[in-house]
Amino acid sequence: MPVLIAFLRGINVGGHAIVKMDALRALFVSLKFQEPQTYVQSGNIVFKTNERSLPAIAVSIQRAIEKKFACRPEVVLRTVEDLRGVVAKNPFAKRRDIEPGKLLVSFLAAAPVKDAAASLRLMAISPEELHLLDRELYIYFPNGMGKTKLPWSRLDKVLKTPGTGRNWNSVNAILAMAEKLQAQK
Repeated sequence: MPVLIAFLRGINVGGHAIVKMDALRALFVSLKFQEPQTYVQSGNIVFKTNERSLPAIAVSIQRAIEKKFACRPEVVLRTVEDLRGVVAKNPFAKRRDIEPGKLLVSFLAAAPVKDAAASLRLMAISPEELHLLDRELYIYFPNGMGKTKLPWSRLDKVLKTPGTGRNWNSVNAILAMAEKLQAQK
């Protein structure tokens, strides 16, 4: 049975859209997903499903969360293979000066518009480094995310699709969870 990873945008951030992880797992079970597991409180769910249509699954999850928790987070889905690809394509992988906690991957809901990479370069956000690869935006914050001048609200507009970010440590932990679930028969 295929394993999927759902990244929810904007839950349990700043006291808004509060969703308890045990309730979220129960909701996934009610949607007929198997063995849902969560990672930290920011909306990372690994689960099994026989469903094949990722867009339909995302809409189903989004509607169920809205009905149950009165919030409507963006739902971004990836397969285990997708997440392995994200790790393999890390444009910072060969650099020794990268701190994993300062590297963020923004998982995009859809492919960005074709001129998005050029538009991102024009944003002039030094010292941050941005690399757009497929449906992921890798951002390195050498001074930490709390001190960035990156105009977060403009990213969705430039990319023409919403995204939700996870730091590199979380990406690897979620991949390990997903691979472990996938290995179970």
